[in-house]
Amino acid sequence: MTPKSGLFLGSSCVAAIAAVGSIFELSSGNPQLGTLVTGIILAASVPLTGLFFYAAVRDARANQ
Repeated sequence: MTPKSGLFLGSSCVAAIAAVGSIFELSSGNPQLGTLVTGIILAASVPLTGLFFYAAVRDARANQ
């Protein structure tokens, strides 16, 4: 694994944690940042998780 793929994988983990946290915040009924901001974070972090993971796997395979 290269540093670049490690960075992508770490970013994927952070985005996944943000998505799960946003889901918990929205399900609590009263998000600390407000429903709109939390929804935007959720909507952005879900595709970013997949995108960063795909980039990490692609980079790791390219540098084997």
